[in-house]
Amino acid sequence: MILRPLAEVLPHAGDMILLDRIAHYDAESIVCLRQVTTDLPFVDALGQLPAWAGIELMAQTIAAWSGCHARDAGQAIRLGFLLGSRRYEASAAHFVPGSTLRIEATRTFHDEEGMGVFACRIDAGDVSAQARLTVFSPPDSDTFLASLI
Repeated sequence: MILRPLAEVLPHAGDMILLDRIAHYDAESIVCLRQVTTDLPFVDALGQLPAWAGIELMAQTIAAWSGCHARDAGQAIRLGFLLGSRRYEASAAHFVPGSTLRIEATRTFHDEEGMGVFACRIDAGDVSAQARLTVFSPPDSDTFLASLI
């Protein structure tokens, strides 16, 4: 396990990288961290991060897991797509300014074609969120995207 900077393992760039760092990853799971700050996209005028933004944090955590494994294998980062979520539940309407979010994703299903399901959880003190996300990372994203047109 080599903890690389997020810019090396995510297909995102600049301000769209919503995570701060990877704390740990292994064959089946990953933990990333994010502090809620006023410069974070989606933060409201009160400095609060709406709970619905947790889905994107979960999706980026999954993308980081995939990117870490790609880099470990000497492969390029693959583009991925969030297909949906099942039962996203949050214990509050927002994450508190200044709180540190611990975002965890654990693989529950994955196939050779790039389909995957992850059980995800965000813990931030008294606030938490959880969901199961379905993702797809085709082996050749250019061919996949061209087939949609």
